[in-house]
Amino acid sequence: MSSLSADSIQPAPPAAAPANPRDHVESFARGLAILCAFGPDRPKMTLSDAARVTGLQRSAARRFLLTLCDLGYAVQTDRWFALTPRVLELGYAYLGSLRFPELIEPYLTGLTRELGESSSAAVLDGTDIVYVARSAAPQRLMALSLGVGTRLPAHATSMGQALLATLSDDEVRVRYGRAPLQGFTPATITDVGRLLERLATVRRDGFALNDQELEFGLRSVAVAVPGKGQRQAVALNVATNAARVSHEEVMRRILPAIREAAAQCARAVALLG
Repeated sequence: MSSLSADSIQPAPPAAAPANPRDHVESFARGLAILCAFGPDRPKMTLSDAARVTGLQRSAARRFLLTLCDLGYAVQTDRWFALTPRVLELGYAYLGSLRFPELIEPYLTGLTRELGESSSAAVLDGTDIVYVARSAAPQRLMALSLGVGTRLPAHATSMGQALLATLSDDEVRVRYGRAPLQGFTPATITDVGRLLERLATVRRDGFALNDQELEFGLRSVAVAVPGKGQRQAVALNVATNAARVSHEEVMRRILPAIREAAAQCARAVALLG
């Protein structure tokens, strides 16, 4: 049985507070908290649910939920509130600014067709990765459904380790502090010191190999496409079934293909300037 569930995935870390507290709009932050409270494990909520999850007073949660309904981002049916497809506009605004998906998707599709395995692309957000593109193979590997916008812990994923390796050790320490890292399987790295050792290996080798650190039976390999200027680095990965695809086959057949796809993506991203 998988050790990973929707409940085990942590929400996005809060952004750093502005230098001047007067620049922080608390009511806006609360509204975003309500919006982010919805997810795979909470597709709909009652007023009481929203207040409990966000820590807001019921009266405040009610105002924010009704405002989302007025704006078309949520809908109320009896005592239940749910998001509407209009929320996708918020995510697509970000993806549109990246221009990554439209560039990367053909390469992911090519990888999946060539290798018969699922491939994905993600960017780093705090201590999570966020999927920005995906090409799924027919077989389903993970217990958790994956798609654009899915967040997973960076320290326990190949794409996360590939992206963290683009940062300095000091930057990684700042992101994680002194708290232990969440474990998902016995193979998960749960110590920042060990994580830094792994990242040094990733930098040296130019790829990250993850062997059942996030979920039993899942083996994946990732390569980062470095960022430039204000553009974020993005990582590509291919995920396989550990019982079906050996470590040797990953290194012999899959790694060269994903390296070539990453190199092609890097050239395409460079054309954006």
